[in-house]
Amino acid sequence: MGLQVITMKVYRIHEKITKYRFGNPFPTDGVLVKGDPWEKEGMDYFQVEQGTEIRLTYKMDSKDMVWGLGENQRGMNKRGGIYVSYCSDDPRHTPDKKSLYGAHNFMIVDGRERFGLFIDYPGQVAFDVGFSHTDVIEIIIDGTDADIYIIDGEGLREIVRKFFHIIGEGYAPPKWAFGYQQSRWSYPDAKTIEGVAEAFIDHDIPCDAIYLDIDYMEGFKDFTVSEDRFPDFPRFVEKMREKGFRLVPIIDAGVKIEKGYGVYEEGIQGGYFCTDGEGKPFVAAVWPGKVHFPDFLNPEARRWFGLKYKGLIDWGIEGFWNDMNEPAIFYTERGLKKGIELAKQSENENLDMDSFFALKDAFIHMSNHREDYQSMYHHVDGKQVNHHEVHNLYGYYMTRAAAEGFEEIAPNKRFLLFSRASYIGMHRFGGIWTGDNHSWWEHILLNLKMMPSLNMCGFLYAGADTGGFGGDANAQLLIRWTQFSLFTPLFRNHSAIGGRRQEPFSFDQETTEMIRKAIQFRYALIPYIYSEYMKALLHRDMYMLPLAFAYEDEISRRVENQLLVGDGLMIAPIYEENALGRYVWLPEDMLLWKVDDYRERSYEIKRKGHLYLEVGLHEIPVFIRKNKMLIFGNHGRNTEVLDHRELYVVAFIEDRAQYVYYDDDGLTKDYKKEKYTEIRISIERREEDFEIKIENRENRQVKRIHFEMVDIHGNIAKKTVVLAAQ
Repeated sequence: MGLQVITMKVYRIHEKITKYRFGNPFPTDGVLVKGDPWEKEGMDYFQVEQGTEIRLTYKMDSKDMVWGLGENQRGMNKRGGIYVSYCSDDPRHTPDKKSLYGAHNFMIVDGRERFGLFIDYPGQVAFDVGFSHTDVIEIIIDGTDADIYIIDGEGLREIVRKFFHIIGEGYAPPKWAFGYQQSRWSYPDAKTIEGVAEAFIDHDIPCDAIYLDIDYMEGFKDFTVSEDRFPDFPRFVEKMREKGFRLVPIIDAGVKIEKGYGVYEEGIQGGYFCTDGEGKPFVAAVWPGKVHFPDFLNPEARRWFGLKYKGLIDWGIEGFWNDMNEPAIFYTERGLKKGIELAKQSENENLDMDSFFALKDAFIHMSNHREDYQSMYHHVDGKQVNHHEVHNLYGYYMTRAAAEGFEEIAPNKRFLLFSRASYIGMHRFGGIWTGDNHSWWEHILLNLKMMPSLNMCGFLYAGADTGGFGGDANAQLLIRWTQFSLFTPLFRNHSAIGGRRQEPFSFDQETTEMIRKAIQFRYALIPYIYSEYMKALLHRDMYMLPLAFAYEDEISRRVENQLLVGDGLMIAPIYEENALGRYVWLPEDMLLWKVDDYRERSYEIKRKGHLYLEVGLHEIPVFIRKNKMLIFGNHGRNTEVLDHRELYVVAFIEDRAQYVYYDDDGLTKDYKKEKYTEIRISIERREEDFEIKIENRENRQVKRIHFEMVDIHGNIAKKTVVLAAQ
């Protein structure tokens, strides 16, 4: 069908934010600000055409870069690839894959023109970013109803902040969720979990949470617990808390079809499930066999499902992990029937190439088939909505259901909550992990590149399965991945059934020792990590950034294997097997701390420019930026026992530096009422000495701060400041 230029409604959201409305878009609640009608001709930057789809075209300059698109493959700079926003259950994240678990339609074009683009459309969107035509961005929206936002700004960070302004404040997990977390598919019973907990204690490795994958359930049924494998579950939860561990169970999207199963019976009675074309509950299959999918787009169904978490909460559970919510489909009767028919037809045939691959594909592509999604329906405001058209909202709205349920169950309590599938806007309700990755070195680098792109889309609480979910990790890979993950807000080691065990103590003694020290360093860093995370949340900013978001030089714009972490740090992880060093770009002079045991500190001044950095397997290279500080404490066996009466600051000072240390109770939402503490630290170079000034707002915990100040020549001065009692 030919394309034609169309008309659209235009709204002024902000001086630098414009919304272009096409047709009658489905309300995703991705954006919270409506805007006012505005008379304007055409769309800024893009040529727009429409037939049965909306097509946007932009001509790039040869040096333009494209940032964003959240959870996706390839580099931080997305130029040269095709990316399809359609939440997909695909565990093998090879470079040719175009869709992963999230649909994050926000990007920034950075070059001769600099602007952000958000496409608020819950169905499929394809981004061809210079793949088909080297200098052309072509975006195809699979429909005619969409809201498109253009965000102007001078700097990359300014554009992101304006985007955060319209999508709303993000999710604040409890402080314990910044501790180390251990998972595996599966720890099948209480005895196994107790054994894992005891091993952490025996090996003196800090840990805050152990996960319950699908085998904790009775027959893979949501909100049930196997009495055989977990007798007296409430007492078991209490017992684990006494040992210092929280349990985090998985909740899947599919509800098993089984008479007598309360969740199923209630869902049928209330009409809370998605339907087929005839209005009957849609049937698919996942872990428990045949299931129905809750209609999370229906507010009544969302409230019903969200309150189901209460049973586990009443038993002491404080964190949840929503999974299989693209939604994943193993098979439907349609797909199974087609495969079986082809198999029967081929029983007595001499299969040629075409017939063999037709048979093979019928089974390989039986799962998560587009035709099944197109056969499923939601009911919103009395209208029937085809699932395919709103597919990317499903995981988002499942997690919203849980968060809204928590708000009703315990209004002022913070719960750990994260999801596999997601869409812009879900960041207000929970975090994400990057799905079923693999024990491949390439996936450490992919993890590194993905983190700032996720931050750009509002997802600050994020992380990958450290060590890789699928396959077998060797000791070296787990060490290097742990050394990177200790900086990500979500720090979870997770592996799959049938693969090698990869708990920190599952390898040789030397490996265990290296990982122990890395995890201890994470716990010492929690004052910094939590402070930087919460300040980013409250000030609508990013926690992990590409170098280009702070430095304007051309080399920094091209660096894709280093990250800025919060206000003061740059990291350059090792992500190649057998590497004992790597090349690093320093956009300015920095202070290098190679961390082995964080309690033993020595520093090197590294000058601006390129350098080859030798990094032993036991070392974690941490760079403190010029006129910046790193604040940290001592480790403990979990976050609850951390003692922050004494803190330490390492500062790299040319002339003056300032830092605001933020803290709150880590458990409630009182921070929204400005019930938090701040310590404002300033250090100024005074001839041969340093002057330290401290403003102490509402703090009653920190009693003294030990300072190590390094000047531009490498001279070190040490001072201790005792904070006045409030």
